[in-house]
Amino acid sequence: MFELSQTFAFDAAHTLKRQVSPEEAAGSRRIHGHTYTAEVIVRGERQADSGMVVDLAELRAVIAGIRNQLDHHFLDEVAGLGAPTLENLCVFIHERARQQIPQVSAVVVSRAAGDRCEYRPGPGPGPDSGAAA
Repeated sequence: MFELSQTFAFDAAHTLKRQVSPEEAAGSRRIHGHTYTAEVIVRGERQADSGMVVDLAELRAVIAGIRNQLDHHFLDEVAGLGAPTLENLCVFIHERARQQIPQVSAVVVSRAAGDRCEYRPGPGPGPDSGAAA
């Protein structure tokens, strides 16, 4: 089994309602921006004809489309994202990438401040399994 990945960066602004100290909450409620780095991870066996899990040019093209939806945008207004958290960014990127490349197995999103979130959907009941609650 192989795992390969492609990383991309984007800059975006957002607000966030948080239940933290009044000082920290105030800063989050104001429009502010971050530089994000996202990694799309593909997992699978090599294709017999190409020797690749997926052609990296195909992965880069899919990522370019996702990046265009996020880079220099106000994340609060991105359709389908929900609250602009690291968790929701991971799910948003994963869902869009996986629609075109089924071997996408995980997404990691991080900020320059050192915050990082990794999303690897797994089998079993849960919000991303497709099972009824």
